[in-house]
Amino acid sequence: MDDYMQSTMDDFLPLRDVVSKTLRQAILTGDLKPGERLMEIHLANKLGVSRTPIREAIRKLELEGLVVMVPRRGAQVAQITEKSMSDVLEVRLALDELAVQLACGRISEEQKQELKGACIAFEEAVKTRDAHVIAKQDVAFHDIIFQATGNARLTQMVNNLAEQMYRYRFEYIKDERQHDMLIKEHRRIYESIVNNDVEAAKEAIRIHIENQEKSIIRQIRLEKVN
Repeated sequence: MDDYMQSTMDDFLPLRDVVSKTLRQAILTGDLKPGERLMEIHLANKLGVSRTPIREAIRKLELEGLVVMVPRRGAQVAQITEKSMSDVLEVRLALDELAVQLACGRISEEQKQELKGACIAFEEAVKTRDAHVIAKQDVAFHDIIFQATGNARLTQMVNNLAEQMYRYRFEYIKDERQHDMLIKEHRRIYESIVNNDVEAAKEAIRIHIENQEKSIIRQIRLEKVN
């Protein structure tokens, strides 16, 4: 989190935005764990800022659903629950099915090559076993599909959900047992789109998201047992 803070300082953002961005990234990638209390004094000392931008950042993250206020305990990182995940992935499935449907008929030859390159880049990323690197390439792959739709409103809706989606995507990617399956799923999605096979593309994206949901549910239930 300290390294991320240092890099974002160079962006010349207002301090409250730098702190929000830092804490958000820490939550999305699991550096700040679900249920972990966000102590203003501790965070202020760790990030080298006053308590005011910390307090403002916590309020902002609460509105985004990443932080919850608990009576007598204060702010803490929102839990990853089956219900919250299901809500997010239901919306993502609807958007992704529409995206692959539109992309099948609208993707350009150049974008087909970009999508192929993104498939290869994802496979190379998996070899690193670095969840941050893999997640970055996963986002890049799906972004090309949304760009290929040519629908700015759809892309905007996806961007509005991007951070919530990223949290669950990262949990899925951290499970190395799923990596081979992820590679196969990306290939199926790519092949269906470039072959203009709408039904195959929709089925591939549906399986992709359903497998993500199943994997995270297993993790949630395992953590409850432990």
